[in-house]
Amino acid sequence: MLDAYIIEQIRKRDEERRRIYERPALELPLEPLRPPEDEAEEEPAEPRRVIIIDL
Repeated sequence: MLDAYIIEQIRKRDEERRRIYERPALELPLEPLRPPEDEAEEEPAEPRRVIIIDL
């Protein structure tokens, strides 16, 4: 037999889960994410460069 404290903790945990799952949710009509068009496939015209200026 379980202690009354353990039974109470299990009941509270179940109530919390039920409260979270039964919470009303609003779904926004967002467009699905899609990969950028041909940006990843193109290679840059010139390679990128780093310039270090020592003062």
